[in-house]
Amino acid sequence: MSSFQIIVGSMLGGTEYVAEACEQQLLALAHQVELHLTPKFEQINSKNQIWLICTSTHGAGDYPDNLQEFAADLENYDQDLSSVKYLVIGIGDSSYDTFCLAAKNIDKLLNSKGCKRVVELKTLDMSQDIDPEELASLWIESNKDQL
Repeated sequence: MSSFQIIVGSMLGGTEYVAEACEQQLLALAHQVELHLTPKFEQINSKNQIWLICTSTHGAGDYPDNLQEFAADLENYDQDLSSVKYLVIGIGDSSYDTFCLAAKNIDKLLNSKGCKRVVELKTLDMSQDIDPEELASLWIESNKDQL
């Protein structure tokens, strides 16, 4: 099976629950998983890995505090990342015009660095989705053949 690095961007902890639900679903599918609640770019394995980025958006479309350094380091990284495959889950509230903007931005950044998107960006609307953890798990399950 595949090896996943789950990279979490969260301000209030809700995104961590979504990431943990994804972790459990991936483990149930017999994948190897490492969860990073305080992601440090230099500590995350990029060789033949699938990165699952789970992030909320903070303020005016910014990355959560714990993801800012990771995103900056990724942006400044000039080595080959073409072996990295990735998925992104954005958690937000659609009543804001910056709905899931951090997720959309990290998706663009990863793509610009040569990483290969496995599945299109998934957004979870906290103003409408009753159980985002379950929806994230179902999303992983429904895309299991691509993982």
